[in-house]
Amino acid sequence: MTTVDHPARDGTGGPARRPVRVPFPVVDEVARHCLQEAEPETVHIEIHLPGPLDRDRLTAAFTEALRRHPRVLMREAPGRWYRRRYEWELTPEPDTAVVSFTPPGRDSLRAARARCLEAAPPLSASPPVRLEVVEGAGPAANGGAGPVAGGGAGPDTPTGTSADPATGAGNGNGNGNGTVLFLTINHTALDGPACLRVLATAAELYGGRDNTPAAPPVRSPDAVEPGDTSTPSVWAPPARVASGAPESTPGNGLIVTELAVPCRPQGSPYTVNDQLMAATALTVAHWNREHGQRLRPLRITMPVDDRPRGADMPIGNGTRLVEVTFSPAEVDASRMGELLRRTATRTRALKAADRPQLGHGAALLTAPVVPVAWRAAVTRGLRRAAGPWTSTCLLSNIGRIPYALDFGEEAGRARAVWFSAPARTPRGLTVTTASTAGRLHVSLRWSRSLLGHGDGAHLRDLFEHYLHATEETGASGR
Repeated sequence: MTTVDHPARDGTGGPARRPVRVPFPVVDEVARHCLQEAEPETVHIEIHLPGPLDRDRLTAAFTEALRRHPRVLMREAPGRWYRRRYEWELTPEPDTAVVSFTPPGRDSLRAARARCLEAAPPLSASPPVRLEVVEGAGPAANGGAGPVAGGGAGPDTPTGTSADPATGAGNGNGNGNGTVLFLTINHTALDGPACLRVLATAAELYGGRDNTPAAPPVRSPDAVEPGDTSTPSVWAPPARVASGAPESTPGNGLIVTELAVPCRPQGSPYTVNDQLMAATALTVAHWNREHGQRLRPLRITMPVDDRPRGADMPIGNGTRLVEVTFSPAEVDASRMGELLRRTATRTRALKAADRPQLGHGAALLTAPVVPVAWRAAVTRGLRRAAGPWTSTCLLSNIGRIPYALDFGEEAGRARAVWFSAPARTPRGLTVTTASTAGRLHVSLRWSRSLLGHGDGAHLRDLFEHYLHATEETGASGR
């Protein structure tokens, strides 16, 4: 009998089926071409719960959530050098243990944050996601954290993490009844909002409570004002974040802090996202002035995510990147109202524009007309050549977390959710924000080849100052 007459078996009495393969989308392919071990492309998500979780129930719930979102269960398929594209291979089950548990300890939170930045889950094993659960973290407010002025500056630590107002664990302590979930994502495969959707499914499976996403806030049509959509030229190289006191160790540093969500007048033509954008521009401009950098336009990358947040949310890298540009004269805190209105006009136009995720050039570069290895070499060369034109920094505003992230009566609802996006040079700085329970959770992440922990703390303080300034002068209309 030939193999055609008698096909291979899968161990359950049926024929073995070849795993489904999905070609890499444009974003995944470009990221795959440009991987670097020194600065891993990881996304970090940190969720703080007031109570404890049962290990077995959480592992079962998260594993089942992965099955319900099968696009997460994938690994890079092997292929020959002359293949035309990379492919994802979808698997029915995880290839490896995805959930791990860390007992309470003096530096448990700090060490867990460091692990989120230091190593990306490999693309060779399904899924490219890891969930670490730090038990006994918090929840006494500011307990043992010392002063929390300016967003909660903690001690200068190798991992570059500040005090944690949500758990009082600024010194890395994990003593209490709470739990912190750390999700580490390989950004070549997935982004933060997609994996948050998976966590929401896990929360619903674990706690049995509804985690249906809330309706997104809608900008009132009355609040929209016509404005000049012209922007400074994109042909001039933008400003770079001035170098501070870089560290000798490679990788990224991180500071997380909790602030009040900025207020804005009723019927304002700008959103909280526009306030965050203005505060980011003013922060970088102030920093560069302090370090003697000559004036150049600021160009800030902003991800835009139009995906629905329900159970059918497309999983993967689903955001498109747009760039908001400011001339040096426009970044003026004394004319805050004008800056906010100008920012709102530009961000609204960029969000409405029909544009590929990484632009038309990236779509052309990833067309499968030559072997993918050749395209990889070209992409890396173009990335190096385009370094001077790379945007100044990245602001990723997740917005209001749409899910309750309710893990049931004992563990409770999420009290704080932090994200951080990769901060590889030449950009070297990312600001990521999200709001939960009426509070704004901000992460500043930087390349250690550009900045040190003290620099990150100063940038955080500048950001808080200018975000507060958007309330005061923005409300007055100046």
